[in-house]
Amino acid sequence: MVVIAALVVAALVLVASVLGLLWRTTTGRARRVRGPVVRPEDLGTDALGARATLLQLSTPMCTQCPPTARLLGAEAALRPGVVHLEVDLSERIALADRFQVLQTPTTLLLDADGRVRGRIGGRPRPETLARELDLLLESPA
Repeated sequence: MVVIAALVVAALVLVASVLGLLWRTTTGRARRVRGPVVRPEDLGTDALGARATLLQLSTPMCTQCPPTARLLGAEAALRPGVVHLEVDLSERIALADRFQVLQTPTTLLLDADGRVRGRIGGRPRPETLARELDLLLESPA
């Protein structure tokens, strides 16, 4: 009986480790997408960035959202025409469905026209965010 219990525990540890590694490799990674156009009124704001917008989709209970907001704000401040907007999905539930948000924070990279051009699930890695934003700013619309 003890051997079976030990095998079950070992199997659970193995499964949890594999799932943790899988989650870790996908969180914070960017995907380039060509998504819908986001209008300022969809977000409850007057305007988007002249060159790009870092749209952070958050929830009040998200522990990774405040450090993500600091990172996105700092990255936007380094580049003229780039703004960071944070939207609370608990106040705009339809956006969670529209953008198929499965985790918070989720960051959408919008071009000057408001079109979704990239997506980062989870807390972005600083080097990934900088690279993706540079690519967005260099690419034609």
